[in-house]
Amino acid sequence: MTTDIQPQPCDLLIEAGWVVPVEPRGVVLENHAVAVRAGVIVALLPIAEARIRFSPKETVSRPGAALIPGLVNAHVHNPMTLLRGVADDLPLMEWLNGHIWPVEGAVIGPEFVADGVTLAIAEMLRGGTTCANENYFFPDVQAATYKRHGFRARVGLPVIDFPTAWASSDDEYFDRAIEVHDQWRDDPLVSMAFVPHAPYTVSDASFERIRMLADQLDLPVHLHTHETAHEVEESLQKHGQRPLARLDRLGLVNDRLIAVHMTDVTDAEIELCARRGVSVVHCPESNLKLASGFCPVGRLERAGVNLAIGTDGAASNNDLDMFGETRTAAQLAKAVAGDAAAFSAPQALRAATLGGAKAMGLDALIGSIEVGKQADLACVDLDQVETQPVHNVVSQLVYATGRHQVGDVWIAGVAKLRGRELVDVDVAALIANAKQWRERIAAIRK
Repeated sequence: MTTDIQPQPCDLLIEAGWVVPVEPRGVVLENHAVAVRAGVIVALLPIAEARIRFSPKETVSRPGAALIPGLVNAHVHNPMTLLRGVADDLPLMEWLNGHIWPVEGAVIGPEFVADGVTLAIAEMLRGGTTCANENYFFPDVQAATYKRHGFRARVGLPVIDFPTAWASSDDEYFDRAIEVHDQWRDDPLVSMAFVPHAPYTVSDASFERIRMLADQLDLPVHLHTHETAHEVEESLQKHGQRPLARLDRLGLVNDRLIAVHMTDVTDAEIELCARRGVSVVHCPESNLKLASGFCPVGRLERAGVNLAIGTDGAASNNDLDMFGETRTAAQLAKAVAGDAAAFSAPQALRAATLGGAKAMGLDALIGSIEVGKQADLACVDLDQVETQPVHNVVSQLVYATGRHQVGDVWIAGVAKLRGRELVDVDVAALIANAKQWRERIAAIRK
């Protein structure tokens, strides 16, 4: 006796030549499909089986493509996309104090932030990025902009020891932080973190308040730390401790800490990060361009530290290309370690996806293609001259693929890029707006 099996309804079935789930690491599933219902992955199975089991509202078939988790940009300053190319070929402190902060001070405000984030979202989507860990001012405007475009983000609640257009005193920084957090606490796409700028711009008292509130609200703490040797030397002179030791004294070295850059670290500091569950975000291209130093990725990986990858802002990178960043991260790690096996292609891809999600505390939701997770996905066309022949899919993704090969992107199952075209984005208007910002900024710099 035979039993007819009724196909299950689903919203979307994505069929791909290869599915790279990231977890388990290094696995590639050939001719597989992902079924999505209500924004959630409900099955990962061979295409032939999926066609029998599901009755989708929409089927997207990409036989020459690899389906991967959406890339996670674990450290960005996206409003600063409007400052791309304003100041180049300068060391960090001269770049900040002599150029970026003066221009920023003249233009920063809700309009600048909203327009910069909007431009960045378009660039990130075209490169397969579906989630960003944001670090900038006017988090209320950032959150509303990310939400309007259906983009996943953890938005930073800024704290810094001097007045800005966002807040004029320590108390105001914290009061406004709590207000924004409370407004967005239950949103499915936009969440919050504390973003004290850096150890050299935040006092002990403010760090102690952050620690208390981060514990109470269960929020990550995302900050630049050990970015340069100069920062470490300055901390020794001012506090008698290296920055990480000072943060540890203040109770901040734990599994909520997202430590960005980390170019100047000792073996003992690496061991401390591993033991306490600290995540490190590697921003190789910004570090290279500002001559800030080299993050010892190989040593961190061997110690078991969770690694993520970030582009930093477009003012210092000068792009938001996570494929390029991941390639640079993998190659640079080998040169720094003197070991060609350091930070392999599967390790690098994990850092660019699940590692970033884990750093942000979102790894239960995103970062890998697993049943029950959000359908934040990107389809990468490998059927191109630049990525043929395909001997090893993960190798091609890390060492050969360019962001121009991203064809389709979904966030929570909603199409954001389809056939290389942004969905519901007026690209001409976006470019025209960026050009008028160029004119405004140029007038300020005269």
